[in-house]
Amino acid sequence: MKYTRFEDLPVWKDAIELAVRTFALSARPCFRGHSGTRNQLENAVVSISNNVAEGFERGTTQELLTFIYISRGSAGETRSMFCLLERLPDFVNFKSEISDLKLKAESISRQLRRLGGLAPEHRNPRHSLSYREIPSRRRTTTRTRRIPVGT
Repeated sequence: MKYTRFEDLPVWKDAIELAVRTFALSARPCFRGHSGTRNQLENAVVSISNNVAEGFERGTTQELLTFIYISRGSAGETRSMFCLLERLPDFVNFKSEISDLKLKAESISRQLRRLGGLAPEHRNPRHSLSYREIPSRRRTTTRTRRIPVGT
């Protein structure tokens, strides 16, 4: 399937859902006194969808793949933050919700891994963005790739 807008990508939709649910959790009183942790979690979870969007809008496959990998890193950071919260006493009453959010972040990581062509079961070039035809607004030629001497 060929996507023309990042808003149509299932992984972007899932990342937005995860961010909304995470912000609902981080607005709870249990986060009082944990402002650094809250900020880190919120920044990481927002970074997932934002990097998918930014890569898609860049217009080249290589840039999209770069931002997919960055997004995967943010999904990992988000999962790590949820692992921390599961172990902190202030969040014991939210263990189930945190576990569900962690599973959602893991699912997003798998989707991003498949998109980037990193999963062994998706080594077929047709299953990887690096080989898919995606709309590109920017094309380079041998002339535009040349860097003038002295710059």
